[in-house]
Amino acid sequence: MSLSATPQLRWSALRIDDLDALLAVENQCYSHPWTRGNFIDSMAMGYAMQLLWVDEALIGYFVAMQGVDELHLLNITVNPQHQRQGWAKVLLEQLRSWAVSVRAQAIWLEVRISNLRAQQIYLQFGFESVGLRKRYYPVSHVEREDAMVMRYLLPTTP
Repeated sequence: MSLSATPQLRWSALRIDDLDALLAVENQCYSHPWTRGNFIDSMAMGYAMQLLWVDEALIGYFVAMQGVDELHLLNITVNPQHQRQGWAKVLLEQLRSWAVSVRAQAIWLEVRISNLRAQQIYLQFGFESVGLRKRYYPVSHVEREDAMVMRYLLPTTP
């Protein structure tokens, strides 16, 4: 009788060596995915880029930019093979922990108006809709889609 090993959850910062695995997930998830250059530029800018792995499988990742007293979530993605299993919440929890550690007051994001599933996840997590960006996301070479702007307020410490 053999005992199965417990899956190992691990976080890592994005490395060049991880780009192929990340891009494979990115390209499965989006009609207009980020490019290798977008990720490399984000690395060069020093953005927070955290990858979540279980054993050797890439579960998901996020990219966030730190401002003076806020964070802007630029990209959050869960591998299609692992969606609807609660991993988006795990990624958001990691983002929130980082936001608290850098004393951010809020996390901002944009989400496609048509992406009701993501909106629901953000609302359940505690984000609120605060505005609309007209024609923010590309749909085709000529069409664009509006984005809902959402904000998550972090507790402030006296």
